[in-house]
Amino acid sequence: MWGRLPRNHGRRHRTANRTQRFQPLRRALKVPVWADLFIRLGLALSLVFLVIMIHWWDREGLVDNLDGEVSFLDVVYFTMISITTTGFGDIAPISDRARLVEAVIVTPIRFAVIFIFVGAAYHFIIRRSWEKWRMARIQEKLSDHVVVLGFGVSGSEAVNELIERGTDPSDIVVMDTREERLAEAETLGCNVMAADATRDESLMAVRITEAQTVLVSAGRDDASILIVLTVRHLAPKLPISVVVRAADNEVLARQAGADNVINPVRFTGLLLAGSAQGTHIAEYMADLASVTGRVHLIERAVLPEEIGKPLDQLATGGRGLRIYRNGGACGFWEDEAGTLRAGDIIVEIRPTTDSES
Repeated sequence: MWGRLPRNHGRRHRTANRTQRFQPLRRALKVPVWADLFIRLGLALSLVFLVIMIHWWDREGLVDNLDGEVSFLDVVYFTMISITTTGFGDIAPISDRARLVEAVIVTPIRFAVIFIFVGAAYHFIIRRSWEKWRMARIQEKLSDHVVVLGFGVSGSEAVNELIERGTDPSDIVVMDTREERLAEAETLGCNVMAADATRDESLMAVRITEAQTVLVSAGRDDASILIVLTVRHLAPKLPISVVVRAADNEVLARQAGADNVINPVRFTGLLLAGSAQGTHIAEYMADLASVTGRVHLIERAVLPEEIGKPLDQLATGGRGLRIYRNGGACGFWEDEAGTLRAGDIIVEIRPTTDSES
């Protein structure tokens, strides 16, 4: 007897996956580059202005060895050479209070300003060069990966289900334009990229031609269909699955090049209709769709040892439901299901074993 998995099994498994950390393909920036630069410069200038005001307030403790008078321009000049630690000696603190101010207030501010400029140099030059090199290294290793374009409700559920089924999160690339969605995908261990999926250069950056499959869920049918067109243009043979919500757009999505078109509204209607005819049909259909249930569906190619045998005698021990042959489909009750042939694609149902769960 197959014991039913607890309802919170998937939640616990997903929480465990979140503890794994991988280097992301590209992090989404919280603020634009120019804004970050202006924030740093503004903070540094504010500290410099503060030191100027302190020196001007305590100008009586300074002496100008050239003319003996300390003007506001002399204060600005003395502040800049003090912060940069140049120190020509033409203007110097002479009173105990001025020297105390230099030691206790100006010196920490001097270090802060230096750290701000050093940090800016690291962030905008060294770190970005390192991130660019690291991203190129990750891109070189991307092969046979899953690309998820759009990380909304459908996209996030698809990624969680893929991880449940054993897909390594580092083999999943999530592309979206919203930073909070990418942050969520990154906590799962996925590679993330903040970019527009309708642009060729964005898809080429995630090596779309080397991917195993593409899942498209942009949230709007027109955007999803445009993404499918772009992907199909770059990768003519790549399997594409797309989510559309309007029945009229299903044909357009297939014409755009999608291999699988999923309509959540239609699927919800099927579940509702099934629940009207029985209390367990909808639950069983959801059980089939999720790997955390008691059974799950498998699509695979026919095994060599299965050729010539009927569909109900599979080597895996599963129950065969359908055969896809020469572009057509036949059910287990049809005569074609009596003999499996080379090249057949089988859809079977298997019980979820403890190792798979």
